[in-house]
Amino acid sequence: MENCMENMRVLKEGLEKTGRIEIVSKDVGVPLVAFSLKDNSSHDEFEIADLLRRYGWIVPAYTMPADAQHVTVLRVVIREDFSRTLAERLVNDIQKVLHDLDMLPSKMKAKMEMAGEDADRTLFGSKKSEMETQREVTTLWKKFVMERKNKSSGVC
Repeated sequence: MENCMENMRVLKEGLEKTGRIEIVSKDVGVPLVAFSLKDNSSHDEFEIADLLRRYGWIVPAYTMPADAQHVTVLRVVIREDFSRTLAERLVNDIQKVLHDLDMLPSKMKAKMEMAGEDADRTLFGSKKSEMETQREVTTLWKKFVMERKNKSSGVC
């Protein structure tokens, strides 16, 4: 249990050092780290959870219950097999994800652009079908992934 608590502290301190994450969990009880973005106006915790899956992490993001549903957190439970090396790797991968998100348009900007495109299409009498929109999103995502692959060092 002491080892789990130490690995929890390593993870917590590493996340705090990013300067972009607020730790919302306490240091007592079950060894876990619950955290959220200090500024989620551009991107949110659900986007972090989704992008972490690319690195093999399953870190759940969820909203809090009634009277606190405006708060969204990510949660990592520190199990016996979660080593210090894994804690450091998770911090590193979260930093990569934050960097990746910085390269993407913000969710509000994307919504505004989509609303503007929908208004333009409505004015001209043509609106994309759901399938056309899905294909467009898929094409843009593939382009983004390929650009990231070309920029990477080739290391897994």
